[in-house]
Amino acid sequence: MRFGIKSCVSILAMSLSMAQMAQAQQAVEDFYKGKKIDMIIGYTPGGTYDLYARLVARRLGDYIPGKPSIVPRNMPGGGSRVAATYVYNVAPKDGTVLATADQSLSVEQAMGDTQLKIDVNKFIYIGNPNADNNTTVTWQTSGVASIDDAKLKEVPIGATGGSTSSQYPKAMNALLGTKFKIITGYPGGNDINLAMEKGEVAGRGSNSWAAWKATRPDWLAQKKINILVQIGLEKAPDLPNVPLLIDLAKTEDDRSILKLLSASTTIGRPIFTTPGVPEDRVKALRSAFDRMLADKAFLDEARKENFDITAVSGESLQKIVAEIVATPKPIAERLQQIIGGIEENTGR
Repeated sequence: MRFGIKSCVSILAMSLSMAQMAQAQQAVEDFYKGKKIDMIIGYTPGGTYDLYARLVARRLGDYIPGKPSIVPRNMPGGGSRVAATYVYNVAPKDGTVLATADQSLSVEQAMGDTQLKIDVNKFIYIGNPNADNNTTVTWQTSGVASIDDAKLKEVPIGATGGSTSSQYPKAMNALLGTKFKIITGYPGGNDINLAMEKGEVAGRGSNSWAAWKATRPDWLAQKKINILVQIGLEKAPDLPNVPLLIDLAKTEDDRSILKLLSASTTIGRPIFTTPGVPEDRVKALRSAFDRMLADKAFLDEARKENFDITAVSGESLQKIVAEIVATPKPIAERLQQIIGGIEENTGR
């Protein structure tokens, strides 16, 4: 068999490429072997950010070259801003730190939030295990079972601070005429759930639909919560009778505002790492995440714990975050006026 010069050059280039890939794989394996990765969680234990992050932490290390252990560390505060700021400014920039933080940080950056001391575009996104609609709910004894009810009666609603749990009710107050009284300062979603049971608040500003199904299936079965609205770009198939927030807009301009607010649901419960991680380690982490999601053992564990898995890749998350941050200024500024112009009650 005869080979031309071009064929020989092509074969040589392929061989060199394969050799370089093998060297990179070995370098990543050597780096991670025997190491520990911290999984920084921006909320208290028991909420869905925490539970999804711990599910990933239990499995992801098996697919990373060198098989490092992954140790969850809760770092609540400021609607997960404490954790995000730590990961951005303090954590090692070598791929030994993963994190999860509020999905709305990109929206806050688009709005020009001066208190956000990070650039979310510089985080390196590894993946999201579940893109899912969020919900705003009230407790069974609140006397408020619909958005129309919330326009007639003040509703004390629990929130974690500068996150979707305060943003959604603020936007609904401004654009729909609801009367949510936002009570902030809760370190995590589980704390708000306990506050609802105690009668401290009458509702919760935000929680994903998948989270309710996974963590409080008894509440759903016993109709202990009223799901007032779902937040996303399309209705969840199993919530056909719950209105979509963007469909409640009174004008096209209002719809644009609510669409921006709803877009971050695709970001879900994101897993990301610090800026500056070497490219070969980023590739290894993203590949490990994708392989984990295809593994039957992981999916079986998620199913056993009632977790929905509708994953988004790290590359896709990176693009979604960049698109949100690049939102046209008039839309972002109006949303900032709405969210920033309504004073929150920080009483507990």
